Amino acid sequence: MQSPSFPTDPVALAQDLIRCQSVTPADDGAQALLASVLEGMGFEVVHLPFGPVDAPTPNFYAKIGTGRPSLCFAGHTDVVPPGEGWAHDPFAAQIQDGRLYGRGIADMKGGVACSVAAIARFLQNNTLKGSISLLITGDEEGPAHFGTKPVIEWLAARNDVPDFCLLGEPTNPSALGDTIKIGRRGSMNADIVVRGVQGHVAYPHLADNPIHRLLPALSELTGRCLDEGTKWFSPSSLQVTSVDVGNPATNVIPAEARARLNIRFNDRHTGAALTEWIREVVARHAPDSDVTVSISGEAFLTQPGPAVQCLERAVQDVTGRQPKLDTGGGTSDARFISQHCAVAEFGLVGATMHKRDEHVDVSTLEDLTQIYLTFMERFGL
Repeated sequence: MQSPSFPTDPVALAQDLIRCQSVTPADDGAQALLASVLEGMGFEVVHLPFGPVDAPTPNFYAKIGTGRPSLCFAGHTDVVPPGEGWAHDPFAAQIQDGRLYGRGIADMKGGVACSVAAIARFLQNNTLKGSISLLITGDEEGPAHFGTKPVIEWLAARNDVPDFCLLGEPTNPSALGDTIKIGRRGSMNADIVVRGVQGHVAYPHLADNPIHRLLPALSELTGRCLDEGTKWFSPSSLQVTSVDVGNPATNVIPAEARARLNIRFNDRHTGAALTEWIREVVARHAPDSDVTVSISGEAFLTQPGPAVQCLERAVQDVTGRQPKLDTGGGTSDARFISQHCAVAEFGLVGATMHKRDEHVDVSTLEDLTQIYLTFMERFGL
């Protein structure tokens, strides 16, 4: 039997991953690369493509050990398009002046590489008592319909949900050690269509202006204070993102008016309750209307218990900073994981994520690897 191989250098692995041009929905070998590395360490890897048969989303689940406690590192290998104007080739993984450049190094191939390197160091120097797994998707930057959500549901069906999950998203705004995410706000979008009767502006009695119905509805929706925030969450926010009539004429009352809005909501609300409220308000002002709602995630909170405290101490030991426990920002795949197990997020500095010349300081890759290793040792694996 071939002896295990332990890739303990996060920089080299991060560079290899960046060179895979895995712009959503492409994979370009990123997951095969990771799977091969993990199999060389002794992991059992199960590839889990979900979605359309002709274009499935690449995902995999890798696990070593069978005992408790069980810890899962989650992440994604897909990246957003690089765009134009880079001073460094976005897929060359160049190092210059102590910085590693490349699309996805911050969000979040660097975090994935650090978790693998930390696991390699742990297995090389410790006897595993519990179990370690990785949940890796190729559809976090895209629609996220066939990525982490069906994989965690697959694990739940197998009674293989971990005790705790650590997601390596770039949670730190400016310095490693700034922030641990222990929750996220929910997010929902609503499309409102109000129908009226088209007519000449000089004869309003022969028409029904849908704008005059839509605007009072929006005024009532935006005028309500949803809440004052909670201990862990900022106040919920409703923002109108579009009002559109598509009317090129100045003397025509349009037949239809549309609006879109987004609500980022805390754990005092549910998507279903907010949907019911929006529909009631719109229907009262504009009986002939439609409201279509899409809920991309519910609010969730992981109470800062022993696992989160363990992560806090690991961050403090390596960086000297006391991390803030936070729930702000956008959504992440933690919204799916939280429905089945406790989850927290901690990764690299995200100041350049999704920007041209995305980069991180090379030193932070080593520091994050050490944080993950320290956390695993204290977690009792």
